[in-house]
Amino acid sequence: MAPSYSYSKLSLVISLMVVTVAMTNLKADAQFLGLISINGVLFCSANGSVTGSPTPAFINATVQLQCVPGTVVSTSVTNGSGAFSFLLNPLQFLLSTLLGTCRLRVATPLTACNATLSPTGVLTSALQLSGNIIAGLVNITQLVPSGFHLVNNI
Repeated sequence: MAPSYSYSKLSLVISLMVVTVAMTNLKADAQFLGLISINGVLFCSANGSVTGSPTPAFINATVQLQCVPGTVVSTSVTNGSGAFSFLLNPLQFLLSTLLGTCRLRVATPLTACNATLSPTGVLTSALQLSGNIIAGLVNITQLVPSGFHLVNNI
């Protein structure tokens, strides 16, 4: 009877060790959970930023994230303050790709907010790293536009 009791005890100890290792791995995986956040504010101007005079926000403008020219991977619409936001899964988007080849493009014509601005050009911007924040177990990588500029459509 003693040997089976000893095997039961050994099985219990091994099971506890396996559960402990599994839980440790889950916690380690949870620490690598993350998101990529792209945030910005768009103003009604030829470069999308505030000029010397009071510049209104570009409201209800469609902002696209393009990682291959002509291919939209995500879309956001500016709110009443001109703010837009994208939330991306880092398993689908490499940070190096976002910073190297992706661009923000304002699909809404500039004339929608100011009739004196170019009717044929679009605002576009590369992305730059703003920083990282930790929210609970989630690491959020923050990107912002590097600066919008007007590109004339041909």
